[in-house]
Amino acid sequence: MIDVTKIRAQFPILSTKVHGKPLVYLDNAATMQKPLAVLEASRLYYETMNSNVHRGVHYLSQLATEAHEQARKTLAEFINAADVAEVLFTSGCTMSINLVAQVLCLSGMIQAGDEVIVSTAEHHSNIVPWQMLCERTGAVLRVIPLTNEQCLDLQAYAELLSPKTRIVAVGHVSNTLGIINPVETIINMARQNRHDTIILVDGAQAVSHLKVDVQALDCDFYAFSGHKLYAPTGTGVLWGRRELLEQLPPWLGGGEMIKEVSFEKTTYNELPFKYEAGTPNIEGAIALASAVKFVTALGLEQIADYEQSLTDACMKGLNELGVQILAPHVPHSAVLSMVIPGVHHYDLGTLLDQMGVAVRTGHHCCQPLMKALGITGTTRASFAVYNSIDEVNIFLNCMGRALRMLS
Repeated sequence: MIDVTKIRAQFPILSTKVHGKPLVYLDNAATMQKPLAVLEASRLYYETMNSNVHRGVHYLSQLATEAHEQARKTLAEFINAADVAEVLFTSGCTMSINLVAQVLCLSGMIQAGDEVIVSTAEHHSNIVPWQMLCERTGAVLRVIPLTNEQCLDLQAYAELLSPKTRIVAVGHVSNTLGIINPVETIINMARQNRHDTIILVDGAQAVSHLKVDVQALDCDFYAFSGHKLYAPTGTGVLWGRRELLEQLPPWLGGGEMIKEVSFEKTTYNELPFKYEAGTPNIEGAIALASAVKFVTALGLEQIADYEQSLTDACMKGLNELGVQILAPHVPHSAVLSMVIPGVHHYDLGTLLDQMGVAVRTGHHCCQPLMKALGITGTTRASFAVYNSIDEVNIFLNCMGRALRMLS
């Protein structure tokens, strides 16, 4: 059972006043606020164990190394990785996807004429790295279109799959449409088409709302950011199958990714350090593990149910206001994007801010999706476990006021 009052007490920033009004923070798909446990984990690292990891025999270095590697174990358990060495710490989901695209370029595994499939609804971070890969290898980018209901068109996807399909990269949850994509089906279809297709799932919008099991998904890579999981910015994870990570070359050179260096030859380190060049974000990894413990203690199923109740109530209220919601006929995962004919999303967002409500406006780093929908942007409200039904009602009241002012 979610006790939102107790949960909100763990987030100091929620007591902030905005333009003299209590903050209603509904921009969680962009970044989430941080609980005391995460803030304290960051502070504790710097106050009690600040040191570099894996390289020192002194006391502080041993403490920091143990905490850093324990954080990796916590993340591995969180996503049910088969091997803790499959969990790579990165600066975020964008870096994770770029890492995969870059090492695939370097590997020689992708040849001219090979095909890479993404979807129309992808974040730019799951489009541009693959475009860059295609430019460098001669591979061809293919795009899954949307149905009239604004879901991924699986029939069209089936037709895109071919013996040339080498990579499939899709989001688990759309950051704009808010819908949960049928990634299990997408992965199974790719496997049936060609068993060695490399499959990456962008989980940036999923891990804070859904239980993720990378072994059950049967993907090859799963990427996500920490800052959308109640953790600090500049943190993230790339999970990859051990056999594939061992086969692929490293990306960045130096620091912990080496085992032995001479001017004649460098021997690379074992996993996961092969892909973690330089001093890592030690504090960030430790704080990310604290965030994982926070959501795990609450229970992801309970979080999902609670956030769904907020999403349903908000959708009902917006429908009563006559607001057009993207993908209105399918379930949403804590994200609602709105389009109001004759009202610019920036104007609406600015008015809501003056009323103390923080929402996101614009194309949400999904310009191809906006083009496909024939719009320039949306107003997006997104929820977290610390949001309340009272905040939903405040948002709806403010929406009504703003729409009357703009009509």
